[in-house]
Amino acid sequence: MRFRLTKALLLAGALGLGSAWADDVRILVQSSPLAGFRHYAGESLWHEMREGDRLALVREAGNEHDGNAIRVEWRGQKLGYLPRAENRAVAAAMDNGDKVDARIAKLRQHRNPWQRVLIEVFVVL
Repeated sequence: MRFRLTKALLLAGALGLGSAWADDVRILVQSSPLAGFRHYAGESLWHEMREGDRLALVREAGNEHDGNAIRVEWRGQKLGYLPRAENRAVAAAMDNGDKVDARIAKLRQHRNPWQRVLIEVFVVL
């Protein structure tokens, strides 16, 4: 993941995508299920959420279970986390001050909570 993130940033630089377009250029760096959906507000908010809705990513460097933890929120409500197995590069980017953005990519009715919400994470240039 770190290699892909670095490669994407280098490619953007080579294409001349500078700071003047910083709010308009987003590079997809991760597509993941939402971890912890059934343990937080996801179940109660399910019928209000929509594909494409913006998500807030909050770095939890002091999380006792995962030093790379990134909390996922929707309208100020905690939905869960980026999966532990896939959060290291995004945590490093956030720790370096890089701007990241996220959205709901897919909502599915599924018995397995790991299959209900797919999120996409972008680096904003």
